[in-house]
Amino acid sequence: MQARLDEQSVIKANAQFWEQMLAMKLDALPRAEEPQLGAAHLSGSVALSGAWSGLIEVRLSSGLAFQATAAMMMQTLDSVVEADALDAIREIANMIAGTIKSSLPRPCSMSVPNSAVEREAYFVPCPAEDTLLVAFRHPTGDLTVRVYEQECAQ
Repeated sequence: MQARLDEQSVIKANAQFWEQMLAMKLDALPRAEEPQLGAAHLSGSVALSGAWSGLIEVRLSSGLAFQATAAMMMQTLDSVVEADALDAIREIANMIAGTIKSSLPRPCSMSVPNSAVEREAYFVPCPAEDTLLVAFRHPTGDLTVRVYEQECAQ
């Protein structure tokens, strides 16, 4: 990865959202420990373009996604439906990507975030030079934040 972005930058961006916005603490997993994201987990992503081009993606276990949605909407957990969770995941991806974007070369603009329910389990890809992946754990489930760099003009 050419951009000056490291694991600690992603941990800080993630903590800023979860702790300040939702009062939830997620712990970064050691690299050797794989996150548990089975079928029906949720994903959200934001594309960035400009001096830095790439994708920032979040993937959450359904338990964590629904817990975060309930906290964001100030509703009970049992009142949250899938459409609410998909809206919340877009906002989570947007907030985390926005914080990470502040560490990237400028100018850099963000796309509108998207979200989906992933029907297959997620297995952490082999480390690649153009990808930074950090995994987190909460009692209700796991989260991954992946920064995929397509191009960096520094």
